[in-house]
Amino acid sequence: MKTIIFIGTNKSGSSREAVKAAERLGYFTVVFTNNEKQLEQRKEYTDVHEMILVDTNNLSEMKGEIKKLRLKGKDIKAIVSFIDANVHSASVLCDEFCQNYSSSEAISKMENKEGTRVFLRDQPYTPEFLIVTQDKPIPFETIDKKFAFPVIVKSSKSTGSKDVLFVETKEQLEKQIIRLQEKNPDETIIIEEYIDGNQYLVEALIYNNQIMIAGIIEQEITQGKRFIITGYGVLADVPNHIKVGIEQVLHSIISQFGIKNGALHLELRWTKDGWRLIEINPRVSGGAMNDMILAAFGFNLVEETLKLYVGESPSLMPRCTNYVFTQHVIVSKKGILEKVTGKRRAIRSPGVVKVYVKPKKGTKLTPPLSMGHRYAYVIATGASMEEAKKLAKSAANEIKFHLVEE
Repeated sequence: MKTIIFIGTNKSGSSREAVKAAERLGYFTVVFTNNEKQLEQRKEYTDVHEMILVDTNNLSEMKGEIKKLRLKGKDIKAIVSFIDANVHSASVLCDEFCQNYSSSEAISKMENKEGTRVFLRDQPYTPEFLIVTQDKPIPFETIDKKFAFPVIVKSSKSTGSKDVLFVETKEQLEKQIIRLQEKNPDETIIIEEYIDGNQYLVEALIYNNQIMIAGIIEQEITQGKRFIITGYGVLADVPNHIKVGIEQVLHSIISQFGIKNGALHLELRWTKDGWRLIEINPRVSGGAMNDMILAAFGFNLVEETLKLYVGESPSLMPRCTNYVFTQHVIVSKKGILEKVTGKRRAIRSPGVVKVYVKPKKGTKLTPPLSMGHRYAYVIATGASMEEAKKLAKSAANEIKFHLVEE
């Protein structure tokens, strides 16, 4: 039986859509999970044909489960993950148990923010940066020569904006470096120049060395204690200077990393001096991304990505062209969720194609310290980006989280 193993899945978003896509494509779907709650809620995962509780941080444990599946007659065609922490592990397992059409080495480099910065140090799109290690004093003299405040400070393994900090003074810088070192004693700290400019997310597949851009998305960032992306506008008509510049950066990256096949997304900022690379991730974006691309262009990005992972040719040919905007909903104070109102009004609003509300009654909500603290989103289409944005924001304003203090 043709089988695809997924290392982890979320309840919703791209990782779950990928499991559903595998089922549609005729594969037996297996999910390795370390989340016992998912086994308790097993009935909610009808698209998962077999769910196995295993330590997804332990390669030898997962190898044991894969061998058991083989003994049961499962023909494993791919081992994949659409979850940030598990992408490299899935690729390493794929190297051993089936034909791997992507590169574990490239994935490993891209996952490490320090490694990526150092590897691309000489490229014109790499910002000025400095690595701070635990075993040496903070190099303030070098910082003064290299940077003008404000700067960005982040942990080398930070994901989802959790440990990405905006720092305006030397005193703040020292305090935040010490805080990150105490929190993550085994990790290096990266100091980067602060890049001002519009930020874009680029979803792409690489197939036989050919770049296939799935979508270019302009991001809206809410800056509080962290940089949280709360708005995404999928560009139906990409200005030529943006498209050409992004293609040049992508060509450089796949050449530098030696990527023949794979999925990735970039975050880039457009500045007066050209493009600057904020980060690379070797996977399709999570959350609402698959639904956004589907609403904009009519193809299922995770389904096409799975085809690539099993050695088939993916197609990102648009079947429609719509302006799409996704508005995320966050909260401004802490509290326990008592109820959510306005979801039905949001769904019935003009242009809306999807409304998703994540937390259930009794969940503790907090102002955002990471992307995981975005609690709902609305996807809307429009005749222009301005219209799609207006419709999405208007519908999102209908959703209210009613909180009680702890």
